Amino acid sequence: MRFEAVLFDCDGVLVDSEPITNGVLRDMLEESGWTLSSAECMRLFIGKAVKDQAALIEEKTGRPLTEEWLHEFRGRRNEGLVEGLLPIRGALEAVAQIHALYEGRIACASGADRFKVELQLEKCGLMTYFKDRIFSGHEMPRSKPAPDVYLAAAAALGVDPTRCAVLEDTVPGVTAGVAAGATVFGYSPAEAGHDAPDALRAAGASLIFIDMANLPDML
Repeated sequence: MRFEAVLFDCDGVLVDSEPITNGVLRDMLEESGWTLSSAECMRLFIGKAVKDQAALIEEKTGRPLTEEWLHEFRGRRNEGLVEGLLPIRGALEAVAQIHALYEGRIACASGADRFKVELQLEKCGLMTYFKDRIFSGHEMPRSKPAPDVYLAAAAALGVDPTRCAVLEDTVPGVTAGVAAGATVFGYSPAEAGHDAPDALRAAGASLIFIDMANLPDML
């Protein structure tokens, strides 16, 4: 199938942010009384907005999830990202090739807040490819696993969602792409922070890949 546009998730697909973000989240949850291993924190929160997990956090900590707590989390998370964030291996080269191949018809559709997405794309040298085509789940009626952010990205590009390829690495993200009607490519390298191939397939990913260097040819 020849696609008309390519829609990228951000965290775990373009930038290697999940270990940093989840490290901060794990530490703050422990400070609030809920001790998790890094792997447990990844399993519970990867691909999901922290604010959308308020009920679970409040149940486990016995404390309300306040705006002040979320503000502190975002601040500590952003500091960690500024200090240590790197692009996913091969992402810069793959995005440059795909941007040229599709004559700019690409977008970044993330479940994260816009400030974080823009910070990460700037930090990793990717903003030039996405600057006017960034979509945040925080600005939609519903975030992933609902399809809203992908539907908005496709509409802005003037492309039917069924003619879009979506790049995702988590079950909530794959679910969102499939619900939008797109063909979803699941990125599942061996490193922590990405859902396993079987889980991505079960969620509806049409193809699984483990190396960004292969992505332009696949598209």
